[in-house]
Amino acid sequence: MKANNIVTDSITMGDVARAAGVAPVTVSRYLNDPELVSERSKQKVSAAIKALNYVPSAAARTLASKRSRMIGSIMPSLDSSLFGRAIEVFQNHISTSGYNLILASHNYNPEKEREHILQMISHGVDALLLIGNARDASIYQLLNAKKIPYVLTWTIDSKQAHPCVGFDNHNAASSIANYLMDLGHTKFAMISGFVKNNDRAYDRLQGVRHALAQRGLSLDDDNVIERQFGVDAGRDAFRLLMSRQQKPTAIICGSEPFAYGAIFESKTMGIDIPNDVSVTGFDDMWLASNITPRLTTVRTPQQQIGMLAAKYLIAKLNGENVLVPNPLDIEIVVRESCAPPL
Repeated sequence: MKANNIVTDSITMGDVARAAGVAPVTVSRYLNDPELVSERSKQKVSAAIKALNYVPSAAARTLASKRSRMIGSIMPSLDSSLFGRAIEVFQNHISTSGYNLILASHNYNPEKEREHILQMISHGVDALLLIGNARDASIYQLLNAKKIPYVLTWTIDSKQAHPCVGFDNHNAASSIANYLMDLGHTKFAMISGFVKNNDRAYDRLQGVRHALAQRGLSLDDDNVIERQFGVDAGRDAFRLLMSRQQKPTAIICGSEPFAYGAIFESKTMGIDIPNDVSVTGFDDMWLASNITPRLTTVRTPQQQIGMLAAKYLIAKLNGENVLVPNPLDIEIVVRESCAPPL
């Protein structure tokens, strides 16, 4: 099929159908509901679109299908590979069903997130992927009133009020605390994200406190350092904790970049990890197995979250009755950054 020099704006869906040797309704389905089109027809239509340089009108498609074919996703931050793993899988899956991804970041600002949600609704997104459960109830009321499917990720909802694809942050943090106590640690500190407006950070902190309390220990408020997520914040918090007269023997980091910063700062301070202090991370990002010492951490199901969230939203958009999965499993990955206290 030879490309021609017809002006793109003059090419119609009928032109594509004739070039592909299919009915116009097949082209329409390819653009709006590709799962209804056979693989052979998909290849024909795709080749015709490419040869004719056809660009379908988004407005016309929206009017015809009553869908924008856009799914919005609002991340706490784009300055991390953590959410990138999940969102790449998510995007790849929704694209096979003919949907495009619109991405925004609120930098842990609930008002900014609300603005993004309202903007995406005004632009007609068909569904939304959100992170966590800490937001005003009016947002959920609006989404339900507009009949816009949504899914919350990286969290669970014990009240089952909202569809979630994630894991139990409380239990995950409890598990890493129990691992350290099994090694013999009793003097703990934690570097945490700000817990206000962040249910994941709050649940992780409470999970550590709960695990320690179960064994008659406690985590003093002075030994909880809340910071904006990042490596530099981890360095600063580690330096503060390890400059005190009463030093912890184990530092639990509620986010992996905190742990990287702690390890970097330990070298500056001449502190041996794990012999002087054990350090743990959370999420098992790529650097965890490449830093020295390699990081003991909580491995979270990042790619699984992206895939299951996409499947859930596509099923909802197709009018299917679908259940959200049970809380996903986490794994404690033991490496060299932890040892029994001396």
